Amino acid sequence: MNKLEIHSPNSPILLTASLHVDEARKAIASLVSDLLTESQSRNEAGSVELVTLDQAINRILAEDLLSPIDVPAADNSAMDGFAFNGDCLSSKDDIVTLKVVGTAYAGKPYEGSIGKTECIKIMTGALMPNNCDTVIPQEFTESSDSSSVTFKQNQVKRGENQRLRGEDLQSGKAAISAGRLLRPSDLGLAASLGIATLKVHRKLKVAILSSGDELRPLGQALDAGGIYDSNRHSLTGLLNRLNLEIIDCGIVRDDPASLKSAFLEAASLADVLISSGGVSVGEADFTKQIMQELGDVGFWKIAMRPGRPMAFGVLKPADPKNPDRKSLFFGLPGNPVAVMVTFYQFVRSALLQLNGANQTEPPLIQAIAQTPIRKKPGRTEFQRAILERGPDGRPTVRLTGSQGAGILRSMSEANCFVILHHDQGNIAAGDWVDVALFDGLL
Repeated sequence: MNKLEIHSPNSPILLTASLHVDEARKAIASLVSDLLTESQSRNEAGSVELVTLDQAINRILAEDLLSPIDVPAADNSAMDGFAFNGDCLSSKDDIVTLKVVGTAYAGKPYEGSIGKTECIKIMTGALMPNNCDTVIPQEFTESSDSSSVTFKQNQVKRGENQRLRGEDLQSGKAAISAGRLLRPSDLGLAASLGIATLKVHRKLKVAILSSGDELRPLGQALDAGGIYDSNRHSLTGLLNRLNLEIIDCGIVRDDPASLKSAFLEAASLADVLISSGGVSVGEADFTKQIMQELGDVGFWKIAMRPGRPMAFGVLKPADPKNPDRKSLFFGLPGNPVAVMVTFYQFVRSALLQLNGANQTEPPLIQAIAQTPIRKKPGRTEFQRAILERGPDGRPTVRLTGSQGAGILRSMSEANCFVILHHDQGNIAAGDWVDVALFDGLL
């Protein structure tokens, strides 16, 4: 691999032509796929670990989780009602009256026998007696007492309201597929099967740094021209949402020796390096020279707003203990909002893919624009907005105000992105637009 191309890493992408967002996304996914193939061919040790359920949230399942039992483990009632043999429904009488001979509770089955004109009172989850196959819900009965129950025959069909053994999941079948980003419900499912530990992919190690002579750490008084470094803290929050191991490499000054040293150290420690700043048109030649010495990196000008300049590729630190070592590199813009947008659009999916996830793209929903939105065709825009429910119950969305790439307040107030696609033009009030929620993403 020499340089990074849109479709294959054979020649550089420089800051001379704008790249479509979808093309950039495909190029990143292709390179990550290549890295995964190389890693698998080397059969690298330590890529999978065993964790308890309480440690597994937001981890990625490394192999199919096979159920050791049938679910449900036996036929049981899906309703509170009365269980009986469905043979009695073949009667020509419109009204069915059955004798109540007992009660079954969840965890306490009825042990006696049941005749064709008899039934038992049964609770949800209670085991069905051997010769019963139908449950009439309590609310569908005409009358009932401790000795009998009466209901119309057309209120229930034979076999209704019972859950059959193995209906949800059969023993030996996959309960959760490999590549799943584990959610609370997945952990509950594993626990319901009696499984206490899960095999998950090792957490990626992600190094972050900010570059710029104007940046100051928190706690230090600002001098003339100085600004506080917010990007590393935004990136830390974004990465913590993915439950990854973070290596904070701090602030790096704008000189070749400092940058080269910081990049080498980060690449030797981490699977992925994310930097912010130093990739705009005026700075690209300076950073590009260092990147050419350390690996294969392309500098892109992407047809998007915010977040136009970005660098992407592979760093190869000289490591005699591991000569094949490579680290994925993302050079993000310096503007605070652009950092978060480019992370959301490109980095998040790449990290999930590299960590073994089978679902990496966030879902989109649609909402009605409350006001007009100006948009030029030829670029993808990510407008910060607030999604809410309109008076008619339909989802509506409104922008947070000024959408400048340096206005971090626009992100703090928003709960979603309005995504205006490459070929879209102006949006009128009342038009439907695509929306990506922040919750679970940012």
